[in-house]
Amino acid sequence: MSEKSSNSVLYRVLNMVEVAGNRLPDPISIFFILCLLLLAISYVFEGVVAIHPKDGSTITVINLISKAQLQNYLNSIVTNFSGFPPLALVLIVQLGVGVADRTGLMATALRRAVSNMPKSLVTFIVIFAGINANAAGDSGFIVLPPLAAIAYMASGRHPLIGVLAGFGGVAAGFAANLFPNMLDILVWSFTLPAAQTIDPSYTVLPTMNFYFLFVSTFFLTAVGVIVTEKVIAPRFEGVPFQTPVEHQNTDLSVAEKKGLRWAGISLLAFIAVLVLLCLGDHPFMGDSKTGELLGMNAPMNKAMTTVMLLLFFIPGVTYGICTGKIKNDRDIVKLMGQSMSDMGSYIVLAFAASQFLALFNFSHLGVIIAIKGAEVLKNANMTGMGLMVGFILFSAFLNLFIGSCSAKWAILAPVFVPMFLLLNFDPPLTQIAYRIGDSVSNPLSPLFPYFPILLGYVAKYKPDAGIGTIISNMLPFSLANLVAWIILIVVFMAFNIPLGIY
Repeated sequence: MSEKSSNSVLYRVLNMVEVAGNRLPDPISIFFILCLLLLAISYVFEGVVAIHPKDGSTITVINLISKAQLQNYLNSIVTNFSGFPPLALVLIVQLGVGVADRTGLMATALRRAVSNMPKSLVTFIVIFAGINANAAGDSGFIVLPPLAAIAYMASGRHPLIGVLAGFGGVAAGFAANLFPNMLDILVWSFTLPAAQTIDPSYTVLPTMNFYFLFVSTFFLTAVGVIVTEKVIAPRFEGVPFQTPVEHQNTDLSVAEKKGLRWAGISLLAFIAVLVLLCLGDHPFMGDSKTGELLGMNAPMNKAMTTVMLLLFFIPGVTYGICTGKIKNDRDIVKLMGQSMSDMGSYIVLAFAASQFLALFNFSHLGVIIAIKGAEVLKNANMTGMGLMVGFILFSAFLNLFIGSCSAKWAILAPVFVPMFLLLNFDPPLTQIAYRIGDSVSNPLSPLFPYFPILLGYVAKYKPDAGIGTIISNMLPFSLANLVAWIILIVVFMAFNIPLGIY
């Protein structure tokens, strides 16, 4: 059965998305443009008031162009940046992730996951590995699809099924994972300050969505297997393909096997030590007064970033020593420095976002928009599950144009988290609704950074492949994950199931 080309309507829609998206400035530029817009908006709406629903206080829009406010802003530029919550969190965790990635541990672990797999479980393992690959940062987008292609060829099936299943699993299920990771900390660092604009005493842990994402991993794996076998595979079964000149070898060397084994042992040893520190009536990692492990004052909570750092750093260093990538302490420092060099664009993004958020807070516009927006939604009876589904669809649509999860959430969180909080939607629910939308449309956007990479992988086996080829095969993953996730979030809401560890 030959693959059908996309119809003209789809191409027109894709062309519109591509043209519109290409005209958008870089996300960093968008933040600076928003800063200028904030100045103008604060001037126009100076003096507009709203009554804070929690304490009855009067909130007034502040004119940011006034002499006093401009002076205040100029004096705070440095502290706006240095005090930006996600900055230190992301950079610290990246020290560990970067070492694990640059020693080759990430890629080797993914290669191991898809090599020598039983033919009957190939699709399950590829989808499952793809969904969990976000724990390894962006490595999954690059490493998994070609490895999955080889795994399918070894099973006597068309390699494109593997490429598409691997990419679909990584991209469309990007939010889900079995374990908390850096992405959880990143989005939490925007959500918490946004909620505190309404309730300064509000606290929540980075694991606020853990239960939902843990369940999602298995739920989406089942959905991905069905989509792959029932929708994608029939389009390619029996179709001849062009074998690429080179194949990436999935066989592990003796050193890699040794490194992977000892990396696993070191990781288990670290987890064992962590568990021991959590035992007892008043454990070392517990609150000194109450003994609670998950309390806001507990070392287990406050040291979450450090724990994440060590979870990657320890096995990364162990693997590097076993494989010869690390010979002395200077090699470790060099790898950590290289991992920081990769964060240059993020640091610039953080600077731009920190200034925008500071101005947004100075103006009081975020709180007032939240209060007024909540009133409008209440008067329009737009509440309940329908509102959350609408927010998921809005986030998915916006993701077609702005691919960065953190860049979008830095803009949306200060508005939607407070607004929905005033409508009695807890921030964990708002955050997970955003993360669903941010994930499901990833494989559909030609502006997604890894879209061209997927096109290159597909072209190895189908030289005439184009954007339509990618979209037509990624659309089933996106739509199926969207429906599945909406069903899951409705179930959690209907039965009042906790979304995570608060």
